[in-house]
Amino acid sequence: MTDYWLSKLFFDLQHDAQLVTDSRADMAAVMERYRIKPEVRRALMDDDVAALSPLVNAYLLRFYFQVRGMPQDEFMARLHAMSAPGAPAAEKVTHG
Repeated sequence: MTDYWLSKLFFDLQHDAQLVTDSRADMAAVMERYRIKPEVRRALMDDDVAALSPLVNAYLLRFYFQVRGMPQDEFMARLHAMSAPGAPAAEKVTHG
């Protein structure tokens, strides 16, 4: 299921250059502005693509990791690792 507050954070990052600057300086402080669950906060701080991907739109996810400075190759490798044999099954995502 998608996470409204995580999606809101990612959306806001697309439209607010100051928020991007703030997130690069202190991501934990930026997360305090949103009602993000503790396990999602951990995933954000750990740059955990696999944990975040079922919670948001793929385009928002990619944009977020661009803002975080993750190289495209690394992002794609993490996505591909999710579908590798033996990888944990991805959670079904409901959009609504």
